[in-house]
Amino acid sequence: MIVTTKKLFEAAYGKYAIGAYNINNLEQCMGLFRGNVDSQAPFIIQISKGARSYTDKRMLEAFIRAADDIFPEAIFAVHIDHGDEDTCFDAIESGFYSSVMIDASHEDLETNIKITRRIVDAAHAKGIVVEAELGQLGGVEEHVAVDEANAKLTDPKVAREFVDRSGCDSLAVAIGTSHGAFKFSGNQALRFDVLSEIQKQLPGFPLVMHGSSSVPQEEVERINAAGGNLKGAKGVDDNQFLQAAKLGVTKINIDTDGRLVWTRVHREYFRDHPEGFDLRPIGKIFMSEYAKFIASKNVKLGSAGQIPAVREMLKK
Repeated sequence: MIVTTKKLFEAAYGKYAIGAYNINNLEQCMGLFRGNVDSQAPFIIQISKGARSYTDKRMLEAFIRAADDIFPEAIFAVHIDHGDEDTCFDAIESGFYSSVMIDASHEDLETNIKITRRIVDAAHAKGIVVEAELGQLGGVEEHVAVDEANAKLTDPKVAREFVDRSGCDSLAVAIGTSHGAFKFSGNQALRFDVLSEIQKQLPGFPLVMHGSSSVPQEEVERINAAGGNLKGAKGVDDNQFLQAAKLGVTKINIDTDGRLVWTRVHREYFRDHPEGFDLRPIGKIFMSEYAKFIASKNVKLGSAGQIPAVREMLKK
């Protein structure tokens, strides 16, 4: 069942966070649905600009529609991740997405507000909710690249003005996370002090954490043991997810970790089966491993076991 993120956030606020997972292909889609159904967790499917151009946006939409039929108990939103104006307008017009993210965080404040407002007006006219971003995360994820020198935390005092003037429904905040597999060095860490101040400025308003993959060291070690070369990869401590949820974070984006699972499964398979060339055995392994990964993340997010309560809320 496709719902808006607004409904999911109403159920989650202050108690747990919803996992927002990026997909690019059939195997990720099937593993994602299986993992969330097995753990009884509502979730958000994120589709990036890069994913839409990987094959064809209609192919991803078809995968999701089919999975919705295969897993009728699933409750989820379909969301554009880091969209520019053209991507967001296209998604809004498609009638398929229940949520879009407009990322104009690289612009100055006034321009960010104006661009976000244009998307909000178009989306709200069709019952679609909008996520915006204030502040900039460092790191690299597809077409989004910000070096650490230009990364900047969200200013809590500006957050209230931004939300009021832009009309967005949720706000992605920069509190020390970064995109990609190399998140922290030295004394960097999540800034819960900044997050707390933002919540004080925006009580009850849904906040979003981007760049929140934990980059499990076991995955990194297994990848490297199978011929990989990921040195210094480090992520967010997923034991801090619930602490963030209590401070208003209702959506946590996780992409890199899923890529690590894919990389580990493929590297180990071909190391152990150098004669292999059939894509199906490895695809089945990945779908199973990805489902287990999703279910384990939902436990950390606190969203595991929440589908019955969300379903009851949706009936009201």
